[in-house]
Amino acid sequence: MSKAMEDQPGLDVVHKYYNGGPVSLDLIEKNLYLGNLTAATDISTLTKYKITHILTIDTCPLPRKILELKHITTKYIQLSDLPKEDLLSHFDDTYQFISNGVSKGTVFVHCYFGVSRSATVIIAYLMKKYGLTYIEAFDMAKKQRSLVYPNQGFVSQLVLYREMGFKVDPKHMKYKIFRLGMAADKVKKCRILPQDYFDLVKADPGLTQTQPEPNVYRCRKCRRVLAGETNLITHLDKTMENAVCTKTYFLEPLSWMGGITQSTQGKLHCPKCNNKVGSFSWIMGCQCPCGCQVAPAFYLCPSKVDWTNVVKNVECTI
Repeated sequence: MSKAMEDQPGLDVVHKYYNGGPVSLDLIEKNLYLGNLTAATDISTLTKYKITHILTIDTCPLPRKILELKHITTKYIQLSDLPKEDLLSHFDDTYQFISNGVSKGTVFVHCYFGVSRSATVIIAYLMKKYGLTYIEAFDMAKKQRSLVYPNQGFVSQLVLYREMGFKVDPKHMKYKIFRLGMAADKVKKCRILPQDYFDLVKADPGLTQTQPEPNVYRCRKCRRVLAGETNLITHLDKTMENAVCTKTYFLEPLSWMGGITQSTQGKLHCPKCNNKVGSFSWIMGCQCPCGCQVAPAFYLCPSKVDWTNVVKNVECTI
């Protein structure tokens, strides 16, 4: 053990004072249990139920006495039981961990009480395994453990998971909006974009590309490519039934947009001619002329750009 770890309070000390109630775990299906932290930290319980894999979704990892058990494989996801926490992005990994675990032994999934976070992961697993809706998988888990009750934010994430075909799809429009919303909540708290969300800032479509996007938006003044059609964040026009709004061009964050990782709002300028082409706001967002409120918002003003389908966005301009 390193000197730095020795100088810190042990995790065993931290867990000594929690009050998660008595041991609680229920068999959801063969080789798969759902329960609370008390059960996960009780060696006699783990031995009794022949647990070989433990998946923890909590704010603190398991104590060393459990992590050091050589016959148990563990996985830890640091996450609070709050509606604005992103559990959806972990569903693919948790499914793989559970699937692999039940094929080799017995899996125990837990959070603090075994009610919301861990229940959500179990429901996601059941949805994907059996091709179920959220309600069907919820009822299946609830029948085995009456305490199951995901918070509303997690319910929305489970519904989106099914819409994406039980696989996290970074290109899915609703997933893009979901992740931007999660990032905006973090920016609201710390005033800058956390590094965990830097993947949201996409590559500059105006730089040299081997396979340039055919449909692009250019600066009207200097013709520099500012965005591709796949960079659009779309919404329906409130004034036109089921029509995609084109009154403002909302985008995902792009690397040429100066200041978006360090500021909550500002103007967007063309990186070539410095002409103002739009604005951004992580927190306040922007109201589109159609009446729809978009937040966070990164947008180009239609009067400042032109759309073209000519494949020429290969110039190396900065």
